[in-house]
Amino acid sequence: MAGWDISSSGVEFVTGLVEMAMDDMAKDIKAYGTDVESAGNSSGTISGAYCGTAPTGPVKAALQMFAAETLHDVLFLSARSAKSVNGAREATGYYILGQIEMASNAQHNAQSAPKIDMPGQGKGGGSK
Repeated sequence: MAGWDISSSGVEFVTGLVEMAMDDMAKDIKAYGTDVESAGNSSGTISGAYCGTAPTGPVKAALQMFAAETLHDVLFLSARSAKSVNGAREATGYYILGQIEMASNAQHNAQSAPKIDMPGQGKGGGSK
């Protein structure tokens, strides 16, 4: 790793841009959840007249299944981005201090896949 030549200001600039993109992505994910719910509620059913709560139609059921099956992937995008940004900053900090081995370890650790805690599964990195 003796060939490293890092610009700390460049790392900060790029990771700052990534954080802005992560903020936008978080807003889009929240809107996605709201939009899927709205689409499902607006899709109606193929049943006849009913009293009380409307039954779940096939489109809403399909949207709910899709959202549930892709939740891990959506959460992974966010966790992967955060781990990469934090790893880049940590490695750069060690590099600035002249601790090249620690910088290399930080970089290596940031490359591993993040553990995702799925809602309802508690801690421990529930996975699909």
